[in-house]
Parts: sequence; structure tokens; C-alpha cells
Amino acid sequence: MAVFSLIETLSEMFSYTFLIRAALVGALVSLCASLLGVGLVLKRYSMIGDGLSHVGFGALALASALNLAPLAVSIPVVVAAAFLLLRISERSPIKGDAAIALISTASLALGVIVISLTTGMNTDVCNYLFGSILAMSKADVRLSVILSAAVLGLFILCYHKIFAVTFDEQFARATGTKTGVFNMALALLTAVTIVLGMRMMGALLISALIIFPALTSMRLCKQFKTVTISAALVSAASFFTGLVLSYLYAIPTGASVVLVNCIAFCLFSLIAAVKPIFKEFSMKHSALTGLILTASLFFFAGCGRGQGKIPAETAETAETNRTGAPAITLAGYAGLNSPVPPPQTKPAPDTRSKAGAGFVEAAEAVKAVKIVEIKEKLFIAQINDIYENPEDYLGKTLKLEGLFKYSAPMAGGEPYYFVMRYGPGCCGNDGTIALEVMWEHGEGAYLPEDAWVEAIGVLKRYEEDGYPYICVSLSSLKALAVRGREFVTQ
Repeated sequence: MAVFSLIETLSEMFSYTFLIRAALVGALVSLCASLLGVGLVLKRYSMIGDGLSHVGFGALALASALNLAPLAVSIPVVVAAAFLLLRISERSPIKGDAAIALISTASLALGVIVISLTTGMNTDVCNYLFGSILAMSKADVRLSVILSAAVLGLFILCYHKIFAVTFDEQFARATGTKTGVFNMALALLTAVTIVLGMRMMGALLISALIIFPALTSMRLCKQFKTVTISAALVSAASFFTGLVLSYLYAIPTGASVVLVNCIAFCLFSLIAAVKPIFKEFSMKHSALTGLILTASLFFFAGCGRGQGKIPAETAETAETNRTGAPAITLAGYAGLNSPVPPPQTKPAPDTRSKAGAGFVEAAEAVKAVKIVEIKEKLFIAQINDIYENPEDYLGKTLKLEGLFKYSAPMAGGEPYYFVMRYGPGCCGNDGTIALEVMWEHGEGAYLPEDAWVEAIGVLKRYEEDGYPYICVSLSSLKALAVRGREFVTQ
């Protein structure tokens, strides 16, 4: 039964496009981090991931302040920091962990100062601080795939040289190997992997992707090649298991991946301690152990299938119009591109009529469209995906449930209406996640504030004073008798 339940879970998971993107990017980044991690651990540079991730956070803060593309800014900055770190370690009295601490703390302090002098921490910065692999744009995915493939390709091409430089740099130099070039290559590959991994794991957890698979494999394997292959298997298995657990129990993806890596490390350590025969395992046996571990973790993940469901809800239509509802500010609502827009981007309401003027219709008319349901378990992830990749949803019919809220009306005009839920707040953000809804031609009634509603309508784009927004053009708005969860975590 557990096997069938697991198959059902995987089938349901990968029916979501954003989860397919997360699995693809996560698998590639996990492989890159595990392969590079073996060399870094052996060279006693285990914490370079932590140090460079702090540099990346400073770069991302600067990019957000200047309204630039985060990855386009952070990648060259982190690469430069990796080269600088290598030079400091080679040619100055400051070595290893001291050099990493010097650069990382300075970069983190710079990032905090930049943020404090601008608009304060927003959701984009927090995504890189804590990880947000479920909210990646298509551009981020394409860049991540290309760079990950480049890292894997270069690692395979330079494998023998990296092996030589890792174990005996002086001997490699004596045999004519350009150790400086390959150290630079290792630093470059590590920097790119760190930046890509920050979107998945966050700056606070990315070093786990580098350290855990390598250390786990070293419990049973003793050869560089077998450790490298085992680390890749353990890393990929831990990522997919963590992704499944994240989906089943609505927990943060990055944290669940790290937790699975911790469990794998404990299991491998236990096997190595209890059965000395495992110390001489060949590559074949170590790979088999990784596969058994993966199957076991997936089995236990499948056993949890079905938890967290709520009873089916019955609906009744409410015909009450809004009268004297208090005004609120939805800090978590955004326009087209970000869940947290600056308040000043809201234009005066007289630029939009009740008849829906200003709407830009989808490119093609939608006939008998399949309804895209925004489910409670993945409410935050799906809404974020709508904002990150609106072209995947424009013109489609959406169905969502949540609290019905009004924004504060401006200059005596009409308020804006939202269906929302609350989620974990971060860095001054209250965690509100919402979609704007509207009767486009005034043909329906709005409901009392804080009513639990089911909204169905077509997602459309409109512009106000040059700013793009998205909105659900309602075809149905009902008050439900059974309320779902106001606070969601995924």
C-alpha cells in the first residue's frame, strides 16, 4: 500500500509545473555541490560555502537596492570574492577559516547597511536568505540549468587535475601541473554553485549541501572516486526525499533537505561503527547503500501520505454588499512581479473605472478552460509562482479560497478587493499572500470583510500609471460555511 501511496504522491507532486522546475534545478545544484564538496572538505575549505553565501547575500542586497537582476549581480561578485579568498590564503598570513570569516562578515555587514539605507528587507532578499526553490522564474531556471551543466562539465574535464591538486598540491606543481589555474577553476565552480544553491537552500543553509554528502560518504568509502560517486548519489537522494517530505508535511524545502542529509550522515556513521566490513566497501556496494537509503526514506515519506487534509467544504452564496468595512493595508499583496510592492506604486483609484477600463486581455480567448485550483497545502507556493511566471496563468480560470479583504480606499475612491491567507513572515513582512479579485463589469456583489470565500475567475493583466498588475476577473464569489486554515506554511 505504501508503494502505491508513494506513486500517487509523486504523480500528484509533479502535476505542478513549479515542482518540476524545483526538482530539476535542485537535482543539478545538489550534484554540483556534492562533487565540489569532496575536494573542498579534503582541502579543509568546508566552510567556504558559508563564507561565499554571506558575500552573495551582500551582493543580493545591493542588487535589490539598485533594482538590478539578482543573479546577474551576485555571480560576478561571489566569483571575485572566491578568487580574493584564494589569494589571501596563499599569499598572506591570514589563512583558511580566518580568511573566510574576514570576507564573509564584512560582506554581511555591508548587505545589512545597504538594506537599512534603502527600503528595508523585502521578500526577494529573504528568499535568498532562507531559500525559495518553489518560487523560481523561468529565467532563473534557465540560467541555473545552464550554469549547473557548465559546472558539471568542467568538473568532469578537470577531474584528474582537481584530484591531484586536492591531495598533494606540491607534488602536482612539481610534475608540471598549473596548480594555480586549477585552484582558480575550483574557486570559480564553487562560487557559481553557491549562488545557484542560495535560491534553493538560502544563504544560511547552503554550506550543508557541500559538507554533508562528502562527510557522509567518507564514513564508508575511502577512495576519492568512490567518495565522489557516493556523495553524488547521497546528495541527489537526500534532495528528492527532502522535496517529497516538504510537499507532504508543508515544511520548508531547504530545511527538509538538510534534515534528510543529517539522517543519512547518522545512518552511514552507524553502519560504519557497527559493521567494520563496510569500511572496505567498493564503489558498487556504496552505491547500493545509497539506493537502499533512498528507498527507505521514500517509503517512510509515503507512509505519511494523506495527512493534513481537511473535510470537503459546503458553500452557500452570500448576497450581502459591503457596508462600512474597515480599511486595511495588505503588505503582502503585489503587482505582477513581486509579492511586496512599494506602497507608492498604487495609483489613484480614479484611473480605473468599475467597468474594468485598463484591462489588457489575454492574447487568445479561452474556451471551456480547465480550472486551476489554488490548493490550501501549496497556497503560498502557487501564488508566488503566479507572480513569478504570470504568462503560465494569464487567461486561465483560477479557483481559490481564503479570507475576503479590502484595501484602504484612496482619496475617497473604491477599495481594492483580495482573497488572502497568512503565512510565515520574514524580515519585517507580515506574511500576507493574496490575489486581487474584481467583478470586471460590476455584475456581482462583494462580500463582507473576513468572510471565508471561494473565488473563481480568469486571471488577467492590467496597467495603472505604467505599473503592471494581475487580477482575477470574477465569474463566481461565494461565502463558505466551513473555513479552511487562515495560516499556511507552504
